[in-house]
Amino acid sequence: MSTVQIGLLFAVATFVALFSGMPIAFAIGGVALVFMLVYMPPETVALVAETLYSELDNFVLLTIPLFVLMGAAIGKSRAGGDLYSSLNRWMGRIPGGLGVANVMACSVFAAMCGSSPATCSAIGSSGIPEMRKRGYSSGLATGIIAAGGTLGILIPPSLTLILYGIVTEQSIGKLFMAGIGPGLLLTFLFAIWVVIRFRKEQALARSAGNQSEILREEIFSFKEKLETLPRLSPFLAIIVIVMVALYGGWATPSEVAGIGAFASLLMVMTIYGCWRPRDMGAILGGTVRESTMVMMIIATSFLYTYVMSYLHITQEVAQWLVSLPLGKWGFFTAACVLLVVLGFFLPPVAIILMVTPIILPALKVHGIDLVWFGVVMTILMEMGLIHPPVGLNLFVINSIAPDIKLSDIIWGTMPFIGLMVLAIVLLALFPEIAMWLPDNVK
Repeated sequence: MSTVQIGLLFAVATFVALFSGMPIAFAIGGVALVFMLVYMPPETVALVAETLYSELDNFVLLTIPLFVLMGAAIGKSRAGGDLYSSLNRWMGRIPGGLGVANVMACSVFAAMCGSSPATCSAIGSSGIPEMRKRGYSSGLATGIIAAGGTLGILIPPSLTLILYGIVTEQSIGKLFMAGIGPGLLLTFLFAIWVVIRFRKEQALARSAGNQSEILREEIFSFKEKLETLPRLSPFLAIIVIVMVALYGGWATPSEVAGIGAFASLLMVMTIYGCWRPRDMGAILGGTVRESTMVMMIIATSFLYTYVMSYLHITQEVAQWLVSLPLGKWGFFTAACVLLVVLGFFLPPVAIILMVTPIILPALKVHGIDLVWFGVVMTILMEMGLIHPPVGLNLFVINSIAPDIKLSDIIWGTMPFIGLMVLAIVLLALFPEIAMWLPDNVK
């Protein structure tokens, strides 16, 4: 068989395995192993264990379980509810302040745990009932949390950026810095949309002449705002410690992950009383499950890419992509469309580990900055978390608010997908949004 035929067969086998319902790690690992047995020398099979171990023997990968532990410690406590209620008081005078507070809470929480599902769960469990109680439509309330939760894979620390950095051999620190500007941009765009949509829902309620709670303004005194500072300050302290240690050059990303995990555990143990065996079991058990899942996908994806490279599939596809008469921005647009389509079916981790090695040579040939593209790719992965059929955040929200139709949740997220597209356009026009920090902070 020719390389092209083997490559097509490899792609078909991969999609069949992924859609069969088996775990991603076993799907891509199984496909790789079968093709090794059929098309590669028998002695290469004996190297499977060594290949898996050598790829995982990377100190940078230590950041993943530590940041997962950091997120689990916060997500398994009342920390999310306290963060949300504190920000709500400070945003009280803004039209749609409750919705804006939820966006801000998602942003801050994301900066601490780096996990979108954890952010949705922690903030949504308190935020969605409160917004609905105040008259927000189901679509707006769930859309805010689903979209706000996606910030967890963009605002540092981000597991997605860590994996992208490992695959492309880019500095994790620079990728983290590049994610700050776009993360703040998306937070701002989401907040602006919430204000606009809130005013529209308020106007509809007023014209209908009903006494909806959305017409009632909730005002907090300065004293009431100050009372929230003791609950808000631990979050801000952890963020400051992590950011200063990382961007001040005092610690590597792996060391920063350890500092963040320790500080988060200390916070939930001392402030929220999560020191009992039952509480620690939930935190550590969740960490082990998620970390093992991610590490298994990483290990088998490296085996998968090794097989593709050995069979010259990667080289053939890369050569074909480079030869396309698209130009820099034509190729960029095509890559974005491809990533969006894959986002319909695959989670971010699988897309980054499987697709990035293929498009990487073409990105280099077209002179596309890999750090900048990593941020754009992460935003595209965010879109995949809130559009069907696989959108993970949609199902997290549906489990939090099972009485809301999934269709309402999906329609509620559509405007936020449009805002993410707008953010990518702005990044293309003004790359400094992402690159100013990594280019100027040494």
